[in-house]
Amino acid sequence: MKAVLQYRASPEFARRLAAVAPDWLQVTIVEEVDKARFAREMHDTDVLLHALEPVTAEVIANAPRLKLIQKIGVGVNTIDLKAAAAAGVKVANMPGTNSQAVAEMTLALLFAVLRRIVFLDAQTRQGQGWTLPLDALDRVGEIAGRTVGLVGFGEIPQRLLPVFEALGATVVYTARTRRPDARARWCSLDELLTVSDIVSLHVPLTEQTRHMLNGDSFASFKRGSILINTARGGLVDEIALARALRDGQLAGAGLDVMASEPLPAHDGLTSLPNVVLAPHVAWLTPETLDRSLIVAMENCKRLRAGQPLLNEIRI
Repeated sequence: MKAVLQYRASPEFARRLAAVAPDWLQVTIVEEVDKARFAREMHDTDVLLHALEPVTAEVIANAPRLKLIQKIGVGVNTIDLKAAAAAGVKVANMPGTNSQAVAEMTLALLFAVLRRIVFLDAQTRQGQGWTLPLDALDRVGEIAGRTVGLVGFGEIPQRLLPVFEALGATVVYTARTRRPDARARWCSLDELLTVSDIVSLHVPLTEQTRHMLNGDSFASFKRGSILINTARGGLVDEIALARALRDGQLAGAGLDVMASEPLPAHDGLTSLPNVVLAPHVAWLTPETLDRSLIVAMENCKRLRAGQPLLNEIRI
């Protein structure tokens, strides 16, 4: 059996993958930019280990032996599920494997924005840390006493809830299903945006959630609030977001995900000093890789044995 990982894997990622792969599984790693090699390798591939690069109908059609698309992560919006189903290709994801990493990155981005860490680091390295502009720290603050709005209430926000509470914040959430056991108060998205000082996104990208935050949404935000997005870039109308950041409706944003990835160098967000950006790596820790690769190899084993898969996506 052959598997292809389409990702720019680090040496440590490659080492961990080789260590867990069984003898009967040939694993090939192809960087996303090498389209020609990827096309060649997919001709005789049984399993695609999918990270971020979209799996289109064309990719599936050019892989006649493909039996499984194994998402390394949770979101399957980058997979053409209808094309996979039509070709008889199974799709599986791995909920929970990256929850701790993404929760911690959410906090890291929030602190970076709230305390202007990137700005302070640059100023200190340039010898200007002790001669900052007089108003440089007028807009920093603490989490304590603020209201945090969690959009979605899956595993990641549930991990964040007790952390925010311990730091002295009030937490509200919105989700399709109310959780009677949740300590946080449920409210509608409209209400959440008006009462929250910090809004953090934790929902999948679907046709229903695309641009769920847009110009009208940002107009209803508390003035001076902060947006954190470690979910999917398409949830946010980034033109409207940039406008809200420029005019002060939002004090800042921390983004690990963008609508277009890689983010163009001259994108409207890159020039804004009140934005902290990361290249969709919230999930990527050694611990996440270990958990993820165990699930991926188990599903390869089950596929080979004709057994039911873990976390198979059905449409």
